[in-house]
Amino acid sequence: MPDSLRTMQYAFAAHIRNPSKQPAPDDVDDRRMRVYRNLFFNNINRFIANSFPIVRQMYSDSEWRDLVREFYSEHFCRTPLFPELPKEFLRYLQDQRADRPGDPPFLLELAHYEWVELALAQDENELDDIKVDRNADLLSGVPVLSPLAWPLTYRYPVHRIGPANQPLEPPASATQLLAYRNRVNKVKFMQLNDVTQWLVTALGEERSLTGRQLLEELAGVLQHPNPDRLIESGHQLLRDFLKKDIVLGCASA
Repeated sequence: MPDSLRTMQYAFAAHIRNPSKQPAPDDVDDRRMRVYRNLFFNNINRFIANSFPIVRQMYSDSEWRDLVREFYSEHFCRTPLFPELPKEFLRYLQDQRADRPGDPPFLLELAHYEWVELALAQDENELDDIKVDRNADLLSGVPVLSPLAWPLTYRYPVHRIGPANQPLEPPASATQLLAYRNRVNKVKFMQLNDVTQWLVTALGEERSLTGRQLLEELAGVLQHPNPDRLIESGHQLLRDFLKKDIVLGCASA
């Protein structure tokens, strides 16, 4: 590529990304440059706003445009794929933006929560391709956690945040959620308590423990006075997980 063409392309791209600080190429009419400036920025702006609708509601129109403009001009994307832009935006918030005046304190966690839904929807895992025995007993068999079931822990109650609920400080207890995609490709969320969070985490450790062994271990952790009762309620919980496609069945022999 001739040096003159390369130089013009770099100048063109730099101006598109940050027109207030990077001059346009000398030989391009500004009316034409305006078309490119608006086209590129508006496409990015629309896509990010649609991908993070609750985050978008935290900002006025001008504040939001400033945020997207800063992402657009400051962040070097690692992929040219448009569906990966939400991940790049999240990476920008996490690695580059830090705390800036006007940003809500829960910005990064809320953005991650919204990105998880997109990521699960696009995940290439197909539950029907995973070999399990759906009819096996969940106590005597080894329950298999879905690869599309993701336990999440946040300082803020991100699932409740909206324009009318914007906490300035995190509550005393963390928010534990489970995001999962079922067999009909619906992404859902459920709130976990300490017991369900422990069980989901233990299922994901792939220690080849039967459902009964896992629940017996849980009873020991909790020092439960009636382990049999806990195993009974835990069995019901595993069956509920099976119905929701959080647990897919038991490992095939």
